[in-house]
Amino acid sequence: MFKKILIANRGEIACRVIKTARRMGILTVAVYSDADRDALHVEMADEAIHIGPAPASESYLVAEKIIAACKETGAEAVHPGYGFLSERASFCEALEKEGIVFIGPKPKAILAMGDKIESKKFANAAKVSTVPGYLGVIEDAVHAEKIAGEIGYPVMIKASAGGGGKGMRIAWSESEVRDGFDRARSEAKSSFGDDRVFIEKYVVDPRHIEIQVLADGYGNTVHLGERECSIQRRNQKVAEEAPSPFLDEKTRKAMGEQSVALAKAVDYQSAGTVEFIVDRDRNFYFLEMNTRLQVEHPVTELITGIDLVEQMIRVAAGKKLPFVQKDIKLNGWAIESRLYAEDPYRNFLPSIGRLTRYRPPEEGKQGDVIVRNDTGVYEGAEISMYYDPMIAKLCTWAPDRLAAIDAMAEALDAFVVDGIEHNVPFLSALMKHPRWREGRLSTGFIAEEYPDGFAPSEPDGWQQTALAAIALSASLIETSRRERHADRLRAASSDLRSDWVVRIGKDYVGLSLTEGHVTIPFDMGMNADCSEIQVVTTWRPGEPVWSGTIGGVKVIAQIRPILNGLRIDWQGLSVRTKTFTPRHAELDRLMPVKLPPDTSKLLLCPMPGLVVSISVSEGQEVKAGETLAVVEAMKMENVLRAERDLVVGKVKAKPGESLAVDAVIMEFA
Repeated sequence: MFKKILIANRGEIACRVIKTARRMGILTVAVYSDADRDALHVEMADEAIHIGPAPASESYLVAEKIIAACKETGAEAVHPGYGFLSERASFCEALEKEGIVFIGPKPKAILAMGDKIESKKFANAAKVSTVPGYLGVIEDAVHAEKIAGEIGYPVMIKASAGGGGKGMRIAWSESEVRDGFDRARSEAKSSFGDDRVFIEKYVVDPRHIEIQVLADGYGNTVHLGERECSIQRRNQKVAEEAPSPFLDEKTRKAMGEQSVALAKAVDYQSAGTVEFIVDRDRNFYFLEMNTRLQVEHPVTELITGIDLVEQMIRVAAGKKLPFVQKDIKLNGWAIESRLYAEDPYRNFLPSIGRLTRYRPPEEGKQGDVIVRNDTGVYEGAEISMYYDPMIAKLCTWAPDRLAAIDAMAEALDAFVVDGIEHNVPFLSALMKHPRWREGRLSTGFIAEEYPDGFAPSEPDGWQQTALAAIALSASLIETSRRERHADRLRAASSDLRSDWVVRIGKDYVGLSLTEGHVTIPFDMGMNADCSEIQVVTTWRPGEPVWSGTIGGVKVIAQIRPILNGLRIDWQGLSVRTKTFTPRHAELDRLMPVKLPPDTSKLLLCPMPGLVVSISVSEGQEVKAGETLAVVEAMKMENVLRAERDLVVGKVKAKPGESLAVDAVIMEFA
């Protein structure tokens, strides 16, 4: 077995590999760029080597620097994680020349499967079911339009060397092919240094389901069941689960056997994933094979009990798999939520900055539930514009699907992240969405259910009551703390009024107390709409998470102080609350509403990013839907279009300029 390995990656995947290596008694070496000097993976590793400036093209993507780090530290093997150099056959070959082991498949398999065009040709030859498409070199946008017309709309334009949704566009018409082709090529070149794209038929209402395979160097290959990865935004996975709620045993067996056959055909060794799209009739089509560890691998580990990183290391060290196919059992259900640094209220635009507060839920087994959080950040860490915006991968396991979903909802409600915008509110709302809970999924789920973007729903009757109870209990506890200055807070019943009004957004909820004392733990009866409820909590002032029961129902919510009130985040809701006496509530209703500033004549930069291009000039008349500018953030190009017919006034930004969020790009006449 290896004595020391180097992890050629960063963030949560580097930390995750270090954990397994440490458990196996293997020393680890981290590499880091200027931006990651204080990163968690650097702190966790036994050694750390600096490899260059912040841009990945000058650090994590430079094979020579990784090899030099191995030589300097005596690392015998390299685990590539995912992304960066993980699917570069040339990197694998360079390591072999230096006598360094690559913890992954052999170059032959990477070359056969790592390129999307070549992998489809190989799959066709191996009689694997594939989606109709054109796998040759596409010369230009005109050629792309001709091919798309022959295949039939809609079509998918995809980067050959792509991954993570980069360099991918769906086109429903000839005009969309031209624009999509140019954008896909540009993103592909920026992200992968390879601008080749191909076109295939787009399957309407598809599910994205993938099979995990594992193989050693002795001809033993198994599959570990499937993962449902259909909840995607811009072709980037957001939430995954294992197993899939859609597959029956017959389809699961067929997909697994086909995946194993494909892996054997290329003499695959290590962990890999065969991805399929599955239509509404459970017909499945080969999409690609990822010759690396997948981001969503933890859900497979939770339902099989198999540590995939450990098996990758063992296989690379020349060991046999310790199990065969009949030994693989799928137990329970696992859900993964990807926490991203992005603003769900602004169409999920990227957010960067420092984590002023980062408090994940407690990990481990709690009753029949397991909570796992794979992360590469800590409180005080910075989310950089140079890399993927992932903060963490939160996973829950339970004996059945709904129990795993409920456990995830509870864990998300307890996950505190401040300092940047993040998608926890969206993920929390997803866990309560009826279609998600019923398992009626497709890759178009987010676009279909949130066509105008995500916005918090209005609280229903029970939710309003619960929010009011949380706000009032917190207000009473805080007031008692200020007045009594004691750990155990008490107020005589004669000192505490019974009638209160809580403002929730624009609504006012009246509450009356049936027990006139305040204690910690707080245990008080309240009347709301003539219904009596008991509110119990151990919350103390300053704690970001309110946990307790309301009417016997367990509730976990986040509360943050605002001017004269509290903001409460719960189940995807985000509301501003204020607690009043009835008289003060009457006066509050009379207060004028402050209107937001008018920005209708401005094009504002929606995220921190780099201006790629300005598509209009001053004085130009523009029609609704036409492109105004393109801004790149975290390697994704975002096209900013006119929302209405307009005339361009003054252009205030230039291509190549870095802009902050809400910076003015141009003014309209």
